[in-house]
Amino acid sequence: MTLVATRPGTGEARPYTFPEIRRVAVSGGTVIAAHLPGQLLASAMLMLEAGAAHESDGREGTATVLAKSLEEGTRARDSAAYALALEGLGAELSPAVDWDSFRVGVSAPVPLLLDAVRLAGEAVRTPRLDPADVLRVRDDEVTALRMDWAQPGPRADATLRADLFGTGRFGRPLHGDPTSVAAVTVDDVVAFHQGWLLRAGVLLVAGDLDTLDLAALGAAAFAGTTGEPPAPAGPLPWSVREQRKIILVDRPGSVQSTLRIGHRAPERANPDYVSMTLAATVLGGAFTSRLNHLIREVKGYTYGIRGSYAMSRRFGRFEVAAGVQTAVTVPAIVDTLGEIDRTQLDGITEDELAVARSWRAGQLSVEMQTPGAIVGALSTLVLHNLPDDYYPTVRREYLEATVEQVSAAAAAHLHPKGLTLVIEGDAAVIRDELTAAGIGDVETASI
Repeated sequence: MTLVATRPGTGEARPYTFPEIRRVAVSGGTVIAAHLPGQLLASAMLMLEAGAAHESDGREGTATVLAKSLEEGTRARDSAAYALALEGLGAELSPAVDWDSFRVGVSAPVPLLLDAVRLAGEAVRTPRLDPADVLRVRDDEVTALRMDWAQPGPRADATLRADLFGTGRFGRPLHGDPTSVAAVTVDDVVAFHQGWLLRAGVLLVAGDLDTLDLAALGAAAFAGTTGEPPAPAGPLPWSVREQRKIILVDRPGSVQSTLRIGHRAPERANPDYVSMTLAATVLGGAFTSRLNHLIREVKGYTYGIRGSYAMSRRFGRFEVAAGVQTAVTVPAIVDTLGEIDRTQLDGITEDELAVARSWRAGQLSVEMQTPGAIVGALSTLVLHNLPDDYYPTVRREYLEATVEQVSAAAAAHLHPKGLTLVIEGDAAVIRDELTAAGIGDVETASI
């Protein structure tokens, strides 16, 4: 018996409206809030211009250690008392670090959000930072990183990043590596806190604003702050090589090869953002993509392969990531390069774009269904200085993008000849075949 499954077609996009946004300036900072009428749970996020880009050379991971130390108590409460205070509100603190910002989120029932924001502000502005606690947090982070780096992937990621972005901070992993985090001292953590976390910043809020006092929330979040926010740095200069580069990261005895293939790309503010995203969706950004269809479904080389653009405020990169069986490493690479080359040269089809349009616009709507997701969306507006009507606009642009626009973006922003190919696998098994394939000179990584 043969079963034939017909893939469902795309449907009409349903209407979607992003919540009303309100802004209040208070106590040297800004509150930006999205109105969710009748929502009983509210979320808030304190966002500071204090990302990992500010870390010192050799101390990558300092901001992450600081973030994970915030729940170890404050000057007013030890860790147990602070945890009980949060628990009494039904709240949870969620610190996070990216390249450009330091973020501390908190959610609570609407009537208790003000107290939850006060607790978040207390942790951010007056953390205890007891040396014993900081060192324990750091050592736990080192242990976690060592376990992670023992698995396939992190070394390949770090190798590609170093090749694309050089020896500066952006050429090192966002959260550091086992060596850099182990070098972080209590003084490093305290200095980062004093240098970057005592400025007001921005408080993002999502909830029923008719029952929330935004000025009071801002006063709680920005209490005790001083100084002006640092001016955001501009985009990094960049270029793409004219020849491919292959870096082999040896993992003796590995039964699979981890592939990381990429090149530099524009920063998030690039006007081709929507078209680039749709082109990447067709190529490798969805289960129905060209790469996943060929490398997984037709050839059976991998369980999954992804290709995408990642664009921050200062830089961007195009990357394909996959794990393939060792025996088919080179054929998988050759086929992957062929799909990238085909997309860059020939563009995409109307049928492919219809799926990508529907998926991207639908994903945008589906993902923004909770106060926490809305706060995250507001953080994107702040980080990239986007207008309040950005989300309705970008959704419309997804739905209205043409084949000509998306194909032009693929032609302009995919660079098959300038790719760096990182292969983490058993060098003794794959090196000769990789060299014989003639797709580029092979070198061994020092990492």
